[in-house]
Amino acid sequence: MLKHFLSLKDLTTDDFYHLINRARKLKKQHLSGVLHQYLIGKTMAMIFDKASTRTRVSFEAGMNQMGGSTIFLSPADSQLGRGEPIKDSARVISSMVDIIMIRTFSQQDIEEFARFSSVPVINALTDEYHPCQLLADMQTFFENKGDIKGKTVAWIGDGNNMCYSYINAAKLLDFKLQIAIPKGYEPNKKLYQDNPNVIVSNEPQKAAYNADLIATDVWASMGQEQEQKKRLNDFKDFIVDDTIMSLAKSDAVFMHCLPAHRGEEVSADVIDGKQSLVFAEAQNRLFSQKALVEFLLK
Repeated sequence: MLKHFLSLKDLTTDDFYHLINRARKLKKQHLSGVLHQYLIGKTMAMIFDKASTRTRVSFEAGMNQMGGSTIFLSPADSQLGRGEPIKDSARVISSMVDIIMIRTFSQQDIEEFARFSSVPVINALTDEYHPCQLLADMQTFFENKGDIKGKTVAWIGDGNNMCYSYINAAKLLDFKLQIAIPKGYEPNKKLYQDNPNVIVSNEPQKAAYNADLIATDVWASMGQEQEQKKRLNDFKDFIVDDTIMSLAKSDAVFMHCLPAHRGEEVSADVIDGKQSLVFAEAQNRLFSQKALVEFLLK
């Protein structure tokens, strides 16, 4: 049965745990130098409407390590929603490859693409969700702190695609999510109104209190550059610094999906400090996505 990964809502709790455990096994094989070419003969089309460093490298390296191959399509090669209708592009591209990864702006566009695709489609980031990053974040937490069930996560910053994906993860993995966002930037209440584990406020200190994990992201995402000056002012009290970290548990960890702006959403002391897992988190994109591709293809 054809299965897509357009948000974490496409997974069950068991699926999520499977992917975390499988990613850790694939990581162990890789670091031990054990060949694990489970995708020989498989081809992934990588469609980028938004530029990326970690997404391209992790998917391309992962497919190569597992014996598969990739075709990179830049914004000039594939303009979703412009020119050829999305449904036509989906039909044509999916007839030639085994799996498709898309990094674009509109969640609606990727959902339309998936409806007309004959192969699995992966959301590698839209304005609404960033589910692949959450797979890596949760793998990283499990490796360093154990099961996240019953733990407390603080999200401090923008109500963006990462925040939305953390809301989805909180429901699947049953952790408490304390969100702190400036007024006017809060996530849609429909996303969390049925989940008592999600608490939204405008107080970063309240969100950080007793947290096991504090996470954040840039204040102005790609496509919001014109809002940069206003956002810097609106978010100025939401920096994750040593004071915020001191409110969390003493063994709390810090995560950021990168790239980061030191001195804006996070201080240099925190992101470069001993509680930071950002570089392990970034590397784990490779392994969690390998597990995901294998899962969707098999």
